[in-house]
Amino acid sequence: MRIALNAQILRGPRTGIGHYVAELATALAREPDVQLSLFHGWGWSSQLPQATLPGYSRLAPLLRQVPGAYRARRWMEQRRFDRRRSGAIDLYHEPSLWPLAFEGPTVMTLHDLTHLRYPDTQPPARLREIERRLDQAVQEAQLILTDSQFIADEAQRYFGLPAERLRVAPLGVAARFHPRSPKTVDPVLKAHGLEAGRYFICVGTLEPRKNLSLALRAHAGLPESIRQAFPLFIVGMSGWQHTQLNDELKSAMASGHVCLAGYLPDEQVAHLLSGARALLFPSLYEGFGLPVLEAMASGTPVITTRCSAMPEVAASAGNYCQPDDPQGMRDAMCRLIEDRLHWQACREAGLQQAALFSWERCAKVTVHAYHQVLGG
Repeated sequence: MRIALNAQILRGPRTGIGHYVAELATALAREPDVQLSLFHGWGWSSQLPQATLPGYSRLAPLLRQVPGAYRARRWMEQRRFDRRRSGAIDLYHEPSLWPLAFEGPTVMTLHDLTHLRYPDTQPPARLREIERRLDQAVQEAQLILTDSQFIADEAQRYFGLPAERLRVAPLGVAARFHPRSPKTVDPVLKAHGLEAGRYFICVGTLEPRKNLSLALRAHAGLPESIRQAFPLFIVGMSGWQHTQLNDELKSAMASGHVCLAGYLPDEQVAHLLSGARALLFPSLYEGFGLPVLEAMASGTPVITTRCSAMPEVAASAGNYCQPDDPQGMRDAMCRLIEDRLHWQACREAGLQQAALFSWERCAKVTVHAYHQVLGG
């Protein structure tokens, strides 16, 4: 099968969907009946780009500020896509919300319905393009992959799709996420002023949907001595409307017990997840919640919200609270500090749960979808 995968999201820093594309492409390349071509927006390649490609840093701000910039970029990308597609592709896989025009069969991945559930968390220009394009794209795709059953059910209800047009392909966990000894993680932790097992960590883009203020309020509610002994370390790039957090973040950081590290290299994040007391993942809405899986695979307990897809990923291994309940999150943090047996039970349950997920499994479900669409 000659498969075209739209990999242009890899032009920018890799967050959730970027990691999905990179890991899926790597796993698909190992499938014997898949001949994979990656479209990166500027051309075609059989290899994943290793760094941000030219143009990303210039185009990203324009998409937020210049009227019509999304459509202009789309026109250019379509022209570049068309140079290769004729007669050389059996199936086109669009891994996000922006399928390019293709006369052959299309499979698309629908990661979430954030634009419907939380439209105020999307840049207006992006929201307009999603509203303009997504319904048609969903109706035209021969088959739609989702990361979780939660999103499959949402998509079926909202778009009125028959169940046979949806397939759940749960995400996997990269090999870099695994338990590490304190001695192994110590060099990375020391560079950030941290000690193994003596900090909480948040991982995710700084934007309203990630609900970081819940973690900040929960941590602020801890006794002073505990906040000093267990600081909160935040990893993530700035996203849409991140300035809404500025005052709350500045106040938390002024206390000396909260550190905002920004975007960090993947390997550093893996060490930091493994060394943490627990991951705080307070998101309002996720189609999967990849950091939850990555923390569990690292042997780190998870405190997350009981909403959207998080319970499907963490299952009984998770510690849960409501998305507007800082006291519930604070109590879960205290228990993971004070109750060693509970911490160990969460660690072991998380490792068992994470073992159920793999990128190889995700790729095989995806390949089966390709075969189904192509009549194999």
